[in-house]
Amino acid sequence: MAASRRRRSRSGLAGVLAVIALVTVRIATALPLSTEEIAVTCAHAEGTAHCGRLVEEVQLKRLPKLAARDGATLKVQLYPAGVATFTDTEAQNGGRSYSLWDYLDPINAVLLYTTDGDVITFTLLQRASGRRTELPIEPKLSPDRQRLVTADFCAKQCVNELAVWRVTREGVHKEAAWKPAEPWADAGASWRDPDTIVVEYTPAGAAGPGTLVRRLDDAGWRRLTPP
Repeated sequence: MAASRRRRSRSGLAGVLAVIALVTVRIATALPLSTEEIAVTCAHAEGTAHCGRLVEEVQLKRLPKLAARDGATLKVQLYPAGVATFTDTEAQNGGRSYSLWDYLDPINAVLLYTTDGDVITFTLLQRASGRRTELPIEPKLSPDRQRLVTADFCAKQCVNELAVWRVTREGVHKEAAWKPAEPWADAGASWRDPDTIVVEYTPAGAAGPGTLVRRLDDAGWRRLTPP
């Protein structure tokens, strides 16, 4: 079962871009799996949670000092000391599961692929503080390490907004959000520089994709006050 970059299981497994690698004493730089490698890894997965667990198996071998699995519990090493535990739960809708997904070395954070029934999100764990933040889709870190961006668009079960998240030692907080005038079927965001976001999107019902460039100081953002 191949994985796409979408976060829901509407027509298959949710998407994936990066998986981590390489370990040193403190845990080193991430080395992403290619889309093809992820597709092969999840080719015979029985569902989204199973796909996440298969990807986790690859990560645990590459990052043995970062995390370990004990049955239904994933244990992630905090830094400089401590352990954060994530335990899967069962329910009629399939339950909730956590799988090691990525290590964001520049901000010393771990990204977990999280399923709740057929809904897929990502949980960001800051290793220095143990703080957890749920994100609607896999985030992209800005070049200056100060922000994350998420672009979560689809026909169903998406927040359908472009969002900027501020990264601080006290936590990760949504700083601003923006929605297009017309609905989008899909989108992916990346950083051109610390102040500029590039969005590749597909309008609902459109034959082809488009590209949007938005600066952080552009008009139209809905500004949010951190808690």
